[in-house]
Amino acid sequence: MAGHDLCRTVAVCGHEAGYGEALHDLVGPDVLVVTGGRELIRALAGLRRSGERACVVPMTLGRDPELVADTARTLRALPSGQALGTLLAEPFGTDRHLIAWLRAAANRVPETSALLVTAPSGGLFEDAALYRIARLVRGNGAHRLVEVAFTGGDPDPAEGVGRCGLLGAAEVALLTAGFAPVEPPDVPGVTVVSAGWTVSRAALARVLAERVADARQRWSAHRDDGIAGGLTAADDHGHHHTHPPGEGHDHHSHTSGADHGHDHDHPSHPPGADHGHDHDHPSHPPGAEHGHGPSHDHHSHPPGDGHGHHHPHASGAEHGPTHPPGAGPHDHGRPHVPSAAHVIRSTA
Repeated sequence: MAGHDLCRTVAVCGHEAGYGEALHDLVGPDVLVVTGGRELIRALAGLRRSGERACVVPMTLGRDPELVADTARTLRALPSGQALGTLLAEPFGTDRHLIAWLRAAANRVPETSALLVTAPSGGLFEDAALYRIARLVRGNGAHRLVEVAFTGGDPDPAEGVGRCGLLGAAEVALLTAGFAPVEPPDVPGVTVVSAGWTVSRAALARVLAERVADARQRWSAHRDDGIAGGLTAADDHGHHHTHPPGEGHDHHSHTSGADHGHDHDHPSHPPGADHGHDHDHPSHPPGAEHGHGPSHDHHSHPPGDGHGHHHPHASGAEHGPTHPPGAGPHDHGRPHVPSAAHVIRSTA
């Protein structure tokens, strides 16, 4: 792309990043942190005036597919002169990345502690997805008590800690499913600690760089700016409405081909992401070596792992335990969970 050597990363934030507040201390001055809509449009217009192109990265960890679709709609609506040279990257992360990062964080916490998985509150479906994520963090893990709480939601972190205390926990570790740790609440009778940043500054910088590099490569190879794929990010996952059995559809506006009213009990997958079974398989962070055990009888390989096969799944069918992009070779030993700072890759 002509002039694309001057390509600025634009991080578009929703509730998972506190609408940008959680990222200001994590990214450098070369990254523009914005919310969607008008703020994104103004940022792109400013870059255009300065002769820079933009690569837009939706800052979701897998619980906000609407952020991806809304960003794509905003980019599609840009005037042609401003849209030229603007790329939409794959989302920062998926729910599988988040599960892997949370498991890595849990491994830093004593096994005797309860875990409280916290995240900024989103909507009904986004918050419900966190319960599934927490259950998968608990699966095959050493911590037997794993609860959920939401900043700005119900239950809040203090209530979550209190619940853990009522269930017999003397110490609770807070794991964040957002970009910024939660301040430990003061709850009598319970020691509360923070497990720290789930995505470190170094990991965040590397993943952002990979998302941008992949988007630019996709443009160079296929002249694909990523916008068409981003428009379908929230399709077929029940985020708009559901109907009780026997009731018809009072249709609202849906993207062509969207499945209406299915209350799927699985999280949304960004374009190009594989769909994993809701089994309690360990989810390995990027670069993890994982062994074959009783629960690993088949594998689903995400994009970018060198297999290059993308098959559509009918009726939301899901396949195989989920290993984040970039997972390493099988060593036929016990699962090894490395630092969350490992680089992940999720190409379109």
